[in-house]
Amino acid sequence: MFNGPEIWIIILLVVVLFGGSRLPKIARNLGKAQSELKKGLAEGIAESKKDETPKTDSN
Repeated sequence: MFNGPEIWIIILLVVVLFGGSRLPKIARNLGKAQSELKKGLAEGIAESKKDETPKTDSN
């Protein structure tokens, strides 16, 4: 996907654009967003599995 020099150029651009002091805050927010996404996906999967359970009809 990316080679060594391309990664360093991207990292350099990110540091220049956002500044070194804001990078930890950005990384923290990305981590929180990722964990919320995983939690939402797990809840969605659990909900869909709950809906898949066959309902028995006692006639």
